[in-house]
Amino acid sequence: MNMKFLTEHLWFEVPGRRGFVNITDTVAALVKKSGVNEGICLVNAMHITAAVFVNDAEDGLLHDYDVWLEKLAPHTPTSQYQHNRKGEDNADAHMKRQIMGREVVVAITKGKLDFGPWEQIFYGEFDGNRRKRVLVKIIGE
Repeated sequence: MNMKFLTEHLWFEVPGRRGFVNITDTVAALVKKSGVNEGICLVNAMHITAAVFVNDAEDGLLHDYDVWLEKLAPHTPTSQYQHNRKGEDNADAHMKRQIMGREVVVAITKGKLDFGPWEQIFYGEFDGNRRKRVLVKIIGE
């Protein structure tokens, strides 16, 4: 058994408050770089106002997520959140991240990400205009 490991950091600076970035091709390239044929790939948002999730890469759906999340946790008025009373304005971003998730784990089979139909990996930003990091950890043989 010859275990292989790869750790990489992806950096994002999404303009505007919210946005979604399809990172599937980037993660797939890292799987290839790792040389792992059978294993797992963890993709983890390293900031508490950003998310990583798996879903369909369809523009209408991404728009619907943005609208839905804003209805669930509207940014304004910022005074509605206790968290913002300490000088912050991003309580809504924390809540949106909680709904969308911190990380995904995707199986690696025969050297490739093993997805169901239409699945793609996304980075979700809910408090943008600053640099944030995503961890990619690949482990296997």
